[in-house]
Amino acid sequence: MDELTESGYAGLTMDKVAARAGTNKNAIYRRWPNRLALGIAAYRRLTTTAATPDTGGLRGDALEYLRRANRHWSSPLGAILRELLAAAGGASEVLAQLQDQSGDAVAAPWLTILGRAVARGEAAPEALHPRVATVAIVLLRNEFVVRGVPTAPDDVLIEIVDEVYLPLVRRRGPAAG
Repeated sequence: MDELTESGYAGLTMDKVAARAGTNKNAIYRRWPNRLALGIAAYRRLTTTAATPDTGGLRGDALEYLRRANRHWSSPLGAILRELLAAAGGASEVLAQLQDQSGDAVAAPWLTILGRAVARGEAAPEALHPRVATVAIVLLRNEFVVRGVPTAPDDVLIEIVDEVYLPLVRRRGPAAG
């Protein structure tokens, strides 16, 4: 973890990790088959799962969660995550190893936020669907990809919540058959 933090993924080598650990590369390779697997394992140990925000309202919860994600992506850990994602090159089995990238892990806090909103009468019960619940974070990720920068201005987060997310979850009705 220290080597990844200090060198980033680009500077992470099995030789450096082995030297820091006081062992040899073979011992490292027995546990992690390659540098990417080692980088992902170290990143997962470095990140912590934060409590889902509970501001008392759907808008506040959604904005706070997007702001947290925005801060993470622009942090040193976010830089490491971006390097790991680039190194994975879209390989789904590798991406699934990144806990915060798996579908269930992404959807869970959003479903919690939305479930509380449904209980308060702020959102339609039909909105409790993983694809609907995660629209805001998907749009934020799209900002990162399209703009090519690791952070989005706060007015973009507000627009995502006010213009897309809240109208979607408030007016969500049964699917047309």
